[in-house]
Amino acid sequence: MKNKIRGPQVIIGLFLFIMIITSYFIGMDMTLLFNESLIKFAMNGVLVLSLIPMLNGGVGMNFGLPIGITAGLVGMCISLNLKLTGIMGFLVALLFGSIIGIILGFLYGIILNNVKGKEDIAGTFIGFSFIPLMNYFWTLAPFTNRKMLYPIGGKGLRPRIGLGPFFEGVLDNLWVINIGRIQIPLGLLLFYVFLCLCIYLFFKSTKGRGIIAIGENEDFAHLSGLDINKSRIEAVIMSTVIASIGIVVYAQSYGFLELYNGPLMMAFPAVSAILIGGSMGRRTFISYAIVGTYLFQSIYLLSVPIANELLLPEISEIFRMIIANSIILYALLKRKGPYTYEKGRV
Repeated sequence: MKNKIRGPQVIIGLFLFIMIITSYFIGMDMTLLFNESLIKFAMNGVLVLSLIPMLNGGVGMNFGLPIGITAGLVGMCISLNLKLTGIMGFLVALLFGSIIGIILGFLYGIILNNVKGKEDIAGTFIGFSFIPLMNYFWTLAPFTNRKMLYPIGGKGLRPRIGLGPFFEGVLDNLWVINIGRIQIPLGLLLFYVFLCLCIYLFFKSTKGRGIIAIGENEDFAHLSGLDINKSRIEAVIMSTVIASIGIVVYAQSYGFLELYNGPLMMAFPAVSAILIGGSMGRRTFISYAIVGTYLFQSIYLLSVPIANELLLPEISEIFRMIIANSIILYALLKRKGPYTYEKGRV
């Protein structure tokens, strides 16, 4: 399958170019914006990468991304409760988040195997249903670190927990290269590249190729002796674990944990980004995630200051919602993925 330039890439690319020109002429600090764009790209990029295994396995666009995000949030809460700081706190959060992600991914995969052909709809409702369930957990979980709990009463986790005393910016501030006023967060970018390499190597392996074969033609994969349901579950687990890693990377850049309804809508920007990159809901390459993330997040970054300068601050959020939902709608209309429409598929 060849990489092709698609409508969303052209439209968003032109829109971004216009925004960059506009930013320059209204006197915005382009160097500062470039520095911010690198951080935004990497901190959001891992969440977009988490969509690739499920797309390649024919399991849909994973609108249930909040499940993996929640796993990472629980892992970070465990790390914070142990009062771990720096790189150790970050790694422990990744470890516990990945373990929980494996468990939740396994259960999520079983459910999706029972709703074949309706994974996108099922994933959306599963994600929306799982968040209220986790709200009870955040309220009742027996964490004891006072910096995580409500100041009055001392029970229940705060909706937003600062990472300043723990591992805020642990990757952002690792091996920063300064070229004049340009700052390159090498540690953050290398971590992102490392995950890209791991995903690339996995899909070059026998197991990865089997998952791709299932996503492209399930009937042929079945005749080849592949265990369809098992491979689909493995793809879901992989996506869920990468999502749990992604939210830890996101949080250390953002500086806060957002619990309760925080993860509710995070699937839509990620799905929009990978669709902008060129995916149409079927075989997806890492390059799609990279290009789409940079285009989408750069627009997010530029829209607020431009709207503040030329229009109203509220307009920027309207633009972003229009872009995100329009791209998803475009992909759903144009998608001809084998797992949905190919004759003979279950």
